[in-house]
Amino acid sequence: MDTSLTRKTVLYIAWPIILSNLSTPLLGLVDTAVIGNLGNPALIGAIAVGAMIFSFIYWGFGFLRMGTTGLIAQSRGAEDDDGTRAAFYRALILAVSIGVILLLLQNVLVAFAFSVIDGSPAVEQAAATYFGIRIWAAPFSLTHLVVMGYLLGHQKSTTILWIQLLLNGTNIALDFVFVVGMGWGVAGIAAATVIAEVIATVVGIYIVFRHMNQCYGSIGVPINILKDVQAILRTLSVNRDIMIRTLCLIFAFAWFTNEGAKSGDVLLATNAILMQFVTFSAFFLDGYALAAESLVGTAVGSKNRERFDRTLRYISELGLLTATILSIVFFLSGPIMIDLLTNVDEVRNTTRTYLLWAVAAPVISLWCYLLDGVFIGATNTREMRNAMVLSLLVYLGAWYFLAPILLNHGLWLSLQLYFIARALTLWYYLPNVRARFT
Repeated sequence: MDTSLTRKTVLYIAWPIILSNLSTPLLGLVDTAVIGNLGNPALIGAIAVGAMIFSFIYWGFGFLRMGTTGLIAQSRGAEDDDGTRAAFYRALILAVSIGVILLLLQNVLVAFAFSVIDGSPAVEQAAATYFGIRIWAAPFSLTHLVVMGYLLGHQKSTTILWIQLLLNGTNIALDFVFVVGMGWGVAGIAAATVIAEVIATVVGIYIVFRHMNQCYGSIGVPINILKDVQAILRTLSVNRDIMIRTLCLIFAFAWFTNEGAKSGDVLLATNAILMQFVTFSAFFLDGYALAAESLVGTAVGSKNRERFDRTLRYISELGLLTATILSIVFFLSGPIMIDLLTNVDEVRNTTRTYLLWAVAAPVISLWCYLLDGVFIGATNTREMRNAMVLSLLVYLGAWYFLAPILLNHGLWLSLQLYFIARALTLWYYLPNVRARFT
């Protein structure tokens, strides 16, 4: 029996990630508060629009973190030192290359974004200023994802927390310097983000190189291993599948938001508030999913079936306990939290009507999050991609039949069925992961 893996091990990996996740909304809150006190509402909208554009871009390239975690954890489990370092460098080269391409295509990107987003001229002008500055951090931002993947692959989640606190703390401090102190407005918010991302990425690279020296004796890797065609093709295949999966996920939530918007401002506001509950719970549950990525990758690399089974058991137990607590908290404090998020009585009353959907979400969505982590760690990304595509079709089909009858309740029920479909389809493919141990 593999006694080195305990529930404490899972918590040791998961909770720094959870705390790191929780630090991110604070940055958005400070950005909004600092710019919101300049007396121009268009600037608030510009920050929201600009931040949303980059969220979609970097979320779309999230495979740089996820793929790196799985590949490095497996190499580490197999005690393949050169393979571990080579996996990092391949991802690093890919991240910098994509970042440079984004810089070259920045005019096309901003034109496309504003063709989709319908904002006022004042908002679009300020958002364009924000985008034009922040885009220069693209190579660093994508490299940051690779650094996080390397560290998580080595179960260094506490280090990830400190780097994230450095990133967000520096950003917040520079917000006040550039906006409040120097009066740079939206440009100051963007500049603060760029500088913070550069600093955090440089520190992260330094930590990675130091870790390589300590663990593997060198930061170098033989060029023939780095250029291994099969390894490169595997890296590209894993990243391609994760990207398709992520784009489907982005589409699903964009569809949810868009359908809510068609129902009027009150239901749009209602769904936006309740989605804050769903997002908040995801900050916690993702911690266990990311722990699964690292632990499952190590188990697959070392061909340790016992470690894999214990990982599934522990993340399920701890994840279900956490999800249940979150649902209870949402049920008991939901009305109070709704009142804090809006002072519009009509929105308050409507949101209470749909609150139970947010209460149910943590327990229902938990399983697809955890299984995502399992499949990423095992790099069984083809199955994960197929499961996501099928789940998206189930979601859209459920919406087509339920929304006309149940209206907004139908939209929320469709979302819950989407979570369930993701879990069931991944569960169907789970024997493919188990086959990795034969």
